[in-house]
Amino acid sequence: MKPIKFSPELYKKLQIIRKKDHKLFKKIQKQLKLFQIDPRHKSLRLHKITREVKNTWSISIDMDIRILYINENDGFYFFALGSHDEVYKRQ
Repeated sequence: MKPIKFSPELYKKLQIIRKKDHKLFKKIQKQLKLFQIDPRHKSLRLHKITREVKNTWSISIDMDIRILYINENDGFYFFALGSHDEVYKRQ
C-alpha cells in the first residue's frame, strides 16, 4: 500500500479545519481511511482531472468538498482541498 503525503499548504489547512470544524475533519479522516483501504471505493467518487499535470485525481469528502491528489511512484500526494468550485478553479 502506498503512503499518503500532504503538501505543506494542505497540511496547514487540515490543522485549521481540525480546530475549527471537527465534523468536517472527521469526514476527511473517514474518506482518507477508506481511500487507503480501497482507492476505488464507490463513495469516494474517484475521477481523473483533465489538466496539464499528469496523474491528478479527485475524491469527494462530501457532496461539495473535494480533495485533489497526484498519484506518484512513492505515494499519493494530496495538495488541494475545498469546494468543487474552489479546487477546480485554481487548477
